[in-house]
Amino acid sequence: MRSTSIRLAGASLIALGGMLALARADAAGDANGNWARDDGLIRTHIAVCGKAICATNTWAKNPQGDEKAGDKLIMTLSETAANHWAGSAFDPQRNRNYSMEMNVAGDRLTTRGCILGGLLCRSVGWTRIGR
Repeated sequence: MRSTSIRLAGASLIALGGMLALARADAAGDANGNWARDDGLIRTHIAVCGKAICATNTWAKNPQGDEKAGDKLIMTLSETAANHWAGSAFDPQRNRNYSMEMNVAGDRLTTRGCILGGLLCRSVGWTRIGR
């Protein structure tokens, strides 16, 4: 995915969508770290925050745009397979909830977030940076 945020219907952070029901504090597994969204517009940091996983934007190419440094996506995810997590996410900047999936393959991360009961979804690709 591109940055720590995902955008669905004008919202950032989920495509990197979302935050909600987490089973364990280490649920982010190999997703922890710094990521650059494939479109080059956002960079994010994924880490455990309390009982959730947070994706916090650390840089935005357009600081006046919809997505800004400091925007956060709070995810509650459970590992459903090796390097695959599913659950929910919350975007406090936009007061939106998403269903969320996250997959890690080496230095590649893919996030998929959906709203409206899965009628509107977006997937985003990310590349690990600074490892």
